[in-house]
Amino acid sequence: PGSYAISLKNHLYVKTDLSLTGAIVSSSAAAAGVEEELTVDPITLSIFSHKFMDIAEQMGTQLRNTSVSTNVKERLDFSCALFNNKGDLVANAPYIPVHLGSMSTCIKKQIDLWGDQLRPGDVLVTNHPENGGTHLPDITVITPAFHEGKIIFYVASRCHHSDIGGSKKGSMPPNSKELWEEGAVIHSELLVRDGVFNEERMVELFLTEPAKYPGCSGSRRISDNLSDLKSQVSSNQKGIQIIERMIDENSLRVTMFYMNAIQANAALSVRTKLLEIRDRFQKDVFEMTDFMDDGSRIQLKITIDATGSAVFDFNGTSPQMYGNLNAPEAITFSAIIYCLRCLVSEDIPLNQGCLDPVQVLIPKGSLLSPLSGAAVVAGNVMTSQRVTDTVLKAFKIQADSQGDCNNLTFGYGGHDAETGEYIQGFGYYETIAGGHGAGVLNGKGFHGTSGVHTNMTNTRMTDVEVFEKRYPVILRDFAIREGSGGEGKFHGGDGVVRDIQFTKPLEVSILSERRVNQPQGLEGGENGARGLNHWVKKDGTVINIGGKNTVDMSIGDRVVIYTPGGAGYGECEK
Repeated sequence: PGSYAISLKNHLYVKTDLSLTGAIVSSSAAAAGVEEELTVDPITLSIFSHKFMDIAEQMGTQLRNTSVSTNVKERLDFSCALFNNKGDLVANAPYIPVHLGSMSTCIKKQIDLWGDQLRPGDVLVTNHPENGGTHLPDITVITPAFHEGKIIFYVASRCHHSDIGGSKKGSMPPNSKELWEEGAVIHSELLVRDGVFNEERMVELFLTEPAKYPGCSGSRRISDNLSDLKSQVSSNQKGIQIIERMIDENSLRVTMFYMNAIQANAALSVRTKLLEIRDRFQKDVFEMTDFMDDGSRIQLKITIDATGSAVFDFNGTSPQMYGNLNAPEAITFSAIIYCLRCLVSEDIPLNQGCLDPVQVLIPKGSLLSPLSGAAVVAGNVMTSQRVTDTVLKAFKIQADSQGDCNNLTFGYGGHDAETGEYIQGFGYYETIAGGHGAGVLNGKGFHGTSGVHTNMTNTRMTDVEVFEKRYPVILRDFAIREGSGGEGKFHGGDGVVRDIQFTKPLEVSILSERRVNQPQGLEGGENGARGLNHWVKKDGTVINIGGKNTVDMSIGDRVVIYTPGGAGYGECEK
């Protein structure tokens, strides 16, 4: 910040306004515990920023290359990141936003739980929403890195495991009411100690424990869970090896200084952007309300003061529900840090510094801060999207995107509810793309993109050849849902149509939103089209199964998902 470069024939000339970088120097030195004669060099800061992001990217490559599950290897439903010794997010690769913003809370909870009990070689595993988890299928593996007997940083990987047991195949039950229905629950466990992978305990947690609850099964394919956990351990170790080389090359003192400088830089960038928004609209209060399909309210009031600090106040949000749209607090932080990072045009990693100028107020017992034991599986994938849309609309930056992940699961096998007999099967999971909302950012308008994952998710679709080879399905159609995007000066992106036929009897579940409330246009732009879910029987009968349902489908039956379009921004020009 405060720097610009002039590229000459034989060298690069950089000019820096030290009045702006002084805050970075002092805060970074204090956080790193070093003397203040270390000052931030803008070029070195950029180099370290990209080095830290590269660590996360190489962790992700290692994870993908060593995994076996479709959800990790093909859909890339995972995230990797680096944290300082306090648990603050330092850098990440551009993976899944809802993972990254919440992982810091997860690390800090583990620090509180374990204190100084950890030793070199230890690896932790957790997925509990009260410990910074998002929903149970997202399994987080955490490895501390030591230097001279002290933890100097943490690396972590979070993967969505496509089946962890519970009441429905694919572990995304559309109508769960309590947490135990959603699969394996892991508060905090030692996954590795003294180089030994604790497979016996993992089998107990994934296979045995979930089956103790009525109507529930253990994981339908425990081998995939164990393999992906080992891949996560390998990924973390890759990250530690790279940063240890970085420390050898640059010294621990300099590395830690720039690790903290990156966060201070992000904080300054966000503060500057918030002040720009305050000045542009000539007001300091921004308000917005949105609703889930069941009528639950998301209420937001943002107040920006003269220093660029902001309060995000969610008082007025509906109470937690007897269902699964509840979102742990960490998810709201994910949505906010994502939106703030989107506002900043500088090339900085998404990190904890983005939240330094921000205070977040969430009422306890609300939809965004549920009490212990509440079902949360949809809060991660749908309520998070609504919070994101609400923040972006409050700043008048972007109309609603599809506001959904269109979560489709199917599978067979597991523990029989009556006999207890176990049959190894599988649970398949995918999220389906839709329309992106149109908007205006930094004074430039943009049309929404069609057929993409939006905002809090960033996964791929399973490659069709892999999809049909590994699973008893035929992909009949996968196309743009033309005309589903909202019109406007800048038009919203179109959703998609995904038509899947089953060649074996399977249990099929859909967990989706925006089937009642349309994605809302902004500044006169038109709404995007609602989504729609159809069960097409072999004889041609078409049944609307609604936004959240489970159906036992026969050979030849099809599920056809019409995803929502993005909304338009601004009135159409005549």
